[in-house]
Amino acid sequence: MAMRAFYIGAAVAASSLANIQSAALAFTTTPEGIKKAGAGVPIAAPGDLSLFDPNEAGKLQGTNELRDRVSSGSAFVVAPPRTIVDAPPAGAEVGEAQHFLEHLDANGELPLNFAKPQSPATAAVLGRAKLIDDDAPGDIEHVVMKLPDGFHYVEGQSLSVIPPGADAKTGRKHKPRLYSIASTRYGDLLDGNTVSLCVRRAEYHDPVTGVV
Repeated sequence: MAMRAFYIGAAVAASSLANIQSAALAFTTTPEGIKKAGAGVPIAAPGDLSLFDPNEAGKLQGTNELRDRVSSGSAFVVAPPRTIVDAPPAGAEVGEAQHFLEHLDANGELPLNFAKPQSPATAAVLGRAKLIDDDAPGDIEHVVMKLPDGFHYVEGQSLSVIPPGADAKTGRKHKPRLYSIASTRYGDLLDGNTVSLCVRRAEYHDPVTGVV
């Protein structure tokens, strides 16, 4: 008798659970149901982008790359990248890339020790441009120099510069100053014979005298 009552109770419980689940599903499919439930997120079909649009929220500027990936799901296939060389604009002429200095580090070696502090090479300043406003503290200059023949470098290297003249305090020649090279191995003029540096000159003001 007790076993029979248990089966009947289990059937009633299962029926009640099904009704609750059905009611909950009905609530979550309509805004009214969500409001009555007090919380929740409406059911949205996967890939319809109703909750998040990558082109708008992702700031992809209408490329549709992420949009296609989201909407396609597991069926998305990565397309091979296309560059301006693959599909040049109408009327554009595509020539060979500049590569006559690519051999400098092709074998894992770097161009080193063209000149030494004891016997420096001479470079000519072709031009310079100030990179910050006049009212900004200090000074930052973009300097372009012509290098002697055979003086080459690659990206990531540094260059030691010895200013002309002598140190006003010691009367001796200036010590080498190390700067990171700002241009590619071809230089800003793309001739392979120039180098560009981004030089910052700091100014310190004495808080007592105000002298720079």
